[in-house]
Parts: sequence; C-alpha cells; structure tokens
Amino acid sequence: MAHYESLLQIPQWRLIDESMTARTRSALESFAADDTLCQLVGQQMSSPTVRTWVHDKTVVLGIQDHRLPHIAEAIPMLENAGYNVIVRNSGGLAVVLDNGVLNISLVLSERDGAIDIPAGYEAMLAFVRKLFPEAGDRIEAYEIVGSYCPGSYDLSIGGRKFAGISQRRLRQGIAVQVYLCIEGSGAERAELIRDLYEIGLQGAETKFSYPVIKPEVMASLAQLLELPLTVNDVVIRLQLLLRELAEEVEMGGFKPEEMELYTFYLNRVVERNQKMLVHE
Repeated sequence: MAHYESLLQIPQWRLIDESMTARTRSALESFAADDTLCQLVGQQMSSPTVRTWVHDKTVVLGIQDHRLPHIAEAIPMLENAGYNVIVRNSGGLAVVLDNGVLNISLVLSERDGAIDIPAGYEAMLAFVRKLFPEAGDRIEAYEIVGSYCPGSYDLSIGGRKFAGISQRRLRQGIAVQVYLCIEGSGAERAELIRDLYEIGLQGAETKFSYPVIKPEVMASLAQLLELPLTVNDVVIRLQLLLRELAEEVEMGGFKPEEMELYTFYLNRVVERNQKMLVHE
C-alpha cells in the first residue's frame, strides 16, 4: 500500500458535514474551522477529520489577487454580480464558491508520521479518484494553463479542470483542501475570474504573472461525466467511502469544549481579512 493510501485507510475518521449548514455563512468561518481542526488533529485532540463545506456565491481571493493594481475597482464588480469577496489565509489565487461547488478538507496530523507536501496532495488525489470510480485514472493531476488558480495539482478529465487542491499546515496539523466543481458551468465561473483580472490589471505591468483565463478549459463534473450529479449526491458518496476506509466514522460538529478554540481562530481570520480588504 502506498504511503498516501495508508493515510486514508485508518481506524477512525471524524466527519463534519457542513455542506448544507454553512451555505449562508461567510466562507471565513470555514477557514477558521480548518485552522481549528489543524490544531485539534495536529495535537491529537481529535481523530483525523474530513470536513465538507459549501458556501453561497463567494469569490475567495489569494494574497497576490489582493495586490492587483486596480483591485479596488474589481471588488465592486464582483459584489455587483452578487458575490461576497474574502481573502484566504493560505496560498493560491482566486477561486469561485457557490452552491454547485463542494469543498472537502482532509485534516491529518504530522505526528502520525512524516507527511510531506507531495504526500498530502497525493492522498487527496487518491480520495477524489475513490469518490468517482466511473472516472478513476482518467482524473489527472497537472497544471491546466488558462484555468483560474492554476497549480501542479489541478484535477482534470480530458484536459478540462474541475478541481484544485491546496494545503494549510498549522500546529502539526495538515488541512488538504479541494474545491470540486460538481454542478453548473465551469466556464461561467471562469468568466467571472477572467473579468476580475481584466478589471484588476487594466493592462498594467506587474512583477507577479497573473493567469490569462480561458473559460473553455474549465468544466463541472456533471458536464465531464455527463451525469445529473449534485453536491448532495457526492456528500452521500463521501459518507459511504469513509465507511469503507475506516472501522468507525464519528459524525457531528464541533464539541462544546472545542468552540473556544474555534472562536479564537474565527476572530483572527476576520480581523486579518478586514485589514486585507482596506484600500487606500
């Protein structure tokens, strides 16, 4: 068994399913939740955890997006289109969240063995392939040029991207996060980010090279698999998969004794975001 597969097949997984309950809340709460879980799992105060989350129309900016020369004009464009705008606390560039996008976080502990960055990415790739056996090895991981938030672990089928993976490491905990475009049009989401960069750059030269978005290279899994796939379908698949991988699945949200830590991380994330979105 490969090392990354052994990270998935463990005695107990904890599942926090917020695919329905988080939709109307700020995505900042999800980043705070993952930070909380990083500490809890990293310090072995919790079992390794899978958290699912969905948020209403939100554009999550990366640090470099925040530095666009005309970002103060681009943000109102996004807001006028009905999107909330936040800045993430980890690497990467802008992504789109909406009710057709399922986010999954795998939270592991570095104390369970050396988990380097590639192993974290490979574990999530294996997890996604297990979620969609009808695609299996057709799901490839390499950078899709022209996609938003491009990276070496873009997930695609036939050269069209439907997901991207990122990692956050904190207090010996590792949160490997994937956004999965399940329903709707991947190209329409990409058009929104294309507009962000066109307005944010306006032809200006910058030290950082922003992606040139080509909407046709992005799609949803429903489009790629030609299935009437929904976010709820995938959450059910995930619950069944965890029961195959683990002897026991503990379900439920944060416990009362964990809420103080969550509040600490939420306040930190909110304060940081407010500072990032202030423009002169």
